[in-house]
Amino acid sequence: MRISDMIEQFIKEMFEYDDYVEIQRNDLAEHFNCVPSQINYVISTRFKPSQGYYVESKRGGGGHITIKKIKVTKSNYLMHIISSIDDKLTAKEVDIFIGNFLSYNIISEKEAKLLKVATSDNVLNVSQPIRDNLRARIFKNMLLNLVED
Repeated sequence: MRISDMIEQFIKEMFEYDDYVEIQRNDLAEHFNCVPSQINYVISTRFKPSQGYYVESKRGGGGHITIKKIKVTKSNYLMHIISSIDDKLTAKEVDIFIGNFLSYNIISEKEAKLLKVATSDNVLNVSQPIRDNLRARIFKNMLLNLVED
């Protein structure tokens, strides 16, 4: 297991009893015997709003960080994702979205397969700039159909 994965798992375990956690960047870096920038990296890449988290960071004093778990409905979450998607979307980005949806039980395995197949490079057999634009449009529209009234 990589150090980033261990830090992420450690922080997520802290959410077991509460909707937010407060950490000191330097204390956590010392605990994992890494540099504080490694903690910053984990927090900035694995605790984003699109993944259901809100992060407040205060400088000084070892870098106090509060991470709050956002309680959202499936529809609100999907609408947030739809509005955050640009005009272009790569196959890798779709895979990341689908992985997050599955880990948060936003979609079923069957829905994940359909999203992946409909947006795959095999299906979108057009030139690159058009492909990523078309993929974004298809993905957004499929997600819209998953939004519940």
